[in-house]
This record gives sequence, structure tokens and C-alpha cells, in this order.
Amino acid sequence: MKRNPTLGVYKTSPSDSGHLERLGRAFYAASSPVVARNALGKVLVRVREGRRLSGIIVETEAYRGSGDPASHAYHGKTRRNEVMFGEPGHAYVYFTYGNHFCLNLTCEPTGKPAAVLVRAIEPMEGIDVMKGNRGVEDVRNLTSGPGKLTKALGIARVLNGEDLVTSARLFLEEGMKPSGVGTSPRVGVTEGGERNWRFFARGSLFLSPGRPSGGSPRTHNYRGRRRG
Repeated sequence: MKRNPTLGVYKTSPSDSGHLERLGRAFYAASSPVVARNALGKVLVRVREGRRLSGIIVETEAYRGSGDPASHAYHGKTRRNEVMFGEPGHAYVYFTYGNHFCLNLTCEPTGKPAAVLVRAIEPMEGIDVMKGNRGVEDVRNLTSGPGKLTKALGIARVLNGEDLVTSARLFLEEGMKPSGVGTSPRVGVTEGGERNWRFFARGSLFLSPGRPSGGSPRTHNYRGRRRG
């Protein structure tokens, strides 16, 4: 296993000791803030044309249902957000700002809409493919944002509803917790900005550059509309 100095976690590649254990349904069934925190250090895996593209999750945001004005589910079920109301452990993929997709992990029991937005990952496997998909060379800039990581990994609307527990195309694997976890208000929301539901690996060089909504500068720890 190889030490990752930027995260304070251990990362394992297939060439070291094989693939890690896949996360089961129970992981996603908890409340979204719990899942968002616990997802830090897990490995997000996308398989395309038989090739694994993966990265360590370093930044997430939690979203809930009718009590969360920043959530897509705040006003109830629609054709767009219906996957949030279903079984935990599915991908909720939507198109936003007219130019990129966002990946969310559905959580909480069936009928209770909630999801965790994956905001940033640290690239592990398939970095050459990710660079080609993004058209950039700087590894720190490859997946440091929700739209960047979906483009790098080739995640689009076709994966909306994908079962992360059984899919051969998209899933999460066990990793190890970062040495420190920071929290802040979520990024870019106009309502619900008082909740510290953004979670990030302290000291990571791969965090997104977005600024939390109404957050204290002490909570940012990085350069400094409704979501899932």
C-alpha cells in the first residue's frame, strides 16, 4: 500500500494488492450528512471499455428533502429528481448550468429523498484517460470540482439511477479515512447556506475552488442554486 501525503490516507492500486471491497447498501442508508462525511476517503470507480478510472473522494455535500431548501427534492417528487425518493445507493446524475453533469449518491431509506454530491476526488487510476477527457495536464485540476470529475470519468445522464451496489460501470470501494475532516456551508446555494453540510479532507490539494455560501473564512480551508 502506498502512502498518500496530501490526504493522510492510504491508497491502494490494483498493482499493489488488488481491488478494494465494494460498499454495500447499508453504507448509503444513513442520513445524508453522515454519508457525506463517511464518503471521504472512499474510492469512486468508473469502468469504461474495460478500463478502471478511479479517485479518492476528498469533498462532498449533503442534501435532504422537504426540510432543505437547497435540495432538488424540496418541493416534492418530479421526473428529474425521482431517483432521490427511491432505494439508497443509486446514482443521481443531473445536468446543470447548461454545461456539465453532477454526480450524487442517493441515501436514507426509500421514500425519504436525500443525496450526497461528490464535489472532488483525487485521481488514482486511469489518469491518462482523464487528462484526455478533460483536455488538461495539471492533475490537481483534473477532478477538483463536480463538473470536472464527471467529465474526467465519463459520467453522464445515461448513468442516472445506476445501482452503485450492483453496477459494473459505477461504484464505490472502501478506502481509509483522511487524517482530518473539515466542514463548511455548501457551495453556491442561495437558501440553506447556514448548514455546515460540506465535508472535505483537510490538507488535500484536490479540493474544488468554489466558495461556501455565507461561510466564515475560518471554515474554507481552500482557495478561496439548488443541488442534489
